[in-house]
Amino acid sequence: MKSVTRIQLLDDNGQKFFGEGPARLLHGVEEAGSLRAAAASMGMAYTKALKLMKNAENALGFPLTVRAAGGKHGGGSCLTPEGKEWLNRYESYRDACIQANHRLYLEFFPEQP
Repeated sequence: MKSVTRIQLLDDNGQKFFGEGPARLLHGVEEAGSLRAAAASMGMAYTKALKLMKNAENALGFPLTVRAAGGKHGGGSCLTPEGKEWLNRYESYRDACIQANHRLYLEFFPEQP
């Protein structure tokens, strides 16, 4: 038996707008410099990745990434300062929730490893 913690953030309408998928996507943008490349590395369609980013940005009220259209020199994406801060805060919150859940699990189920 084990306990699993999943953090999903919902907007005012109860719709999921952020979780592990969008967080991984943002890390991919940081690493690859491109939303398209980040999506491809996750096996995700670019249109789905773009929709995830737009939904999150609409819910948060600020841009997570800056996207430059392709062309002669190619396009790309990078995280905005607000996007980096948001990602750090989300991951700190997620990690704190996981730690709290682990402590509570051991408190309520001390016989479990």
